[in-house]
Amino acid sequence: MRVRTQIILDKYVAKSISFFLNFFVRLLGKILRINHNLDRDFEKIAVCKFKGMGSILQATPMLKAIRRKYPNARIIFVSTKSNLAILNKIDLIDEVVTVDDSGFFKFLGSNFSAIFKLMRIRPQIYFDLEIYSDYSTLFTLFTLSVNRVGFYLRSSTFRMGIYTHMMLFNSRAPISKVYLQASKLIGCDDSDTELHQFEKETLGEPILKEKYMVVNPNASDLRLERRWGEANYIALIKKVLHEFSDLKVVVIGSKSERAYADLVVTGVREERCVNMAGETNIEGLINLIANAQIMVSNDTGPMHISFCTNTPVIALFGPCSPDQYGVSKNAYTIYKPVYCSPCVHDFEIPPCKGKNACMQIISVDEVYEQFKNVYSGKALPNSLQDNFIYSSKDRTLGEIGR
Repeated sequence: MRVRTQIILDKYVAKSISFFLNFFVRLLGKILRINHNLDRDFEKIAVCKFKGMGSILQATPMLKAIRRKYPNARIIFVSTKSNLAILNKIDLIDEVVTVDDSGFFKFLGSNFSAIFKLMRIRPQIYFDLEIYSDYSTLFTLFTLSVNRVGFYLRSSTFRMGIYTHMMLFNSRAPISKVYLQASKLIGCDDSDTELHQFEKETLGEPILKEKYMVVNPNASDLRLERRWGEANYIALIKKVLHEFSDLKVVVIGSKSERAYADLVVTGVREERCVNMAGETNIEGLINLIANAQIMVSNDTGPMHISFCTNTPVIALFGPCSPDQYGVSKNAYTIYKPVYCSPCVHDFEIPPCKGKNACMQIISVDEVYEQFKNVYSGKALPNSLQDNFIYSSKDRTLGEIGR
């Protein structure tokens, strides 16, 4: 199912249903007087993130915190079928429940089966990590979980009823710490912010034997304005291949992104630049990134995989701030905060109407200079994670509930 169709359904169908159900659920909650106290031992904990492979990887510190606090709990992760492969690589999860959004009727059918499965499991607490999705809000309600945790931005009124507890979504904080803050509601420790690591030893033999860099010129169709542009990548790769004769360039992407990746490879016209978009499964993609000397990427899923493999990555940001999604000890971010940036999490249609000036003003020369510094070991990662220190011992900071 096309992303545009999903947005329309969410905006005009799910939102309206959620609006009316919220009042009913709120009234029913007062009548039944259900105990929503979170000071208890949890045996079944569900975490939901439908969209964004990167966001799922950024949720792994939260999953680790839950596992440490509740070592015997059954952790269920709820997502879309397209994320199943990456979720199966995360050993912190006991069970995955998926919805198939590849087509409208598959979407409807898989929703019923997923909800019925969760109703049978009956999680004692359900964390909805989606921020803007009213569909996800409805899905949360129908799981019949006793405690339902969601996020709010400016007002909690609209959803405080469907959710039993709501946590402030701080759009200036690293997303992994936002998720960790939610887990503090059930007494989890938020001191470990490192993402789940994919160790090279578990990935098998390297797919490529020679030295190579990975280039990811793509961005998911959720936000295509995150692309730096094929012309820029072509110019960058030509410079790299000209100066570094011992280095190969591997362009990656999904099957649906292969045609776009091919524009880059065709433009370079050099046998040391190859298109491997769509040629690997998720294990192969992780293998490619883990064994690369360096990576250059837009702000999208493979960038987050590099965070989980300790591969040095030059991460290009524009519509989204690296303060939120670019925090990693091996990240070297380039970001030009123009007046309207970051806009991704505030607008369905960006102020620039997709012209992405914030990406266009990143020059090929400055990315190449950063590449040389990182590749030679002269650059220091510009990790921002120490900028956000949560010193409060109050686990309910930013939280409201019944």
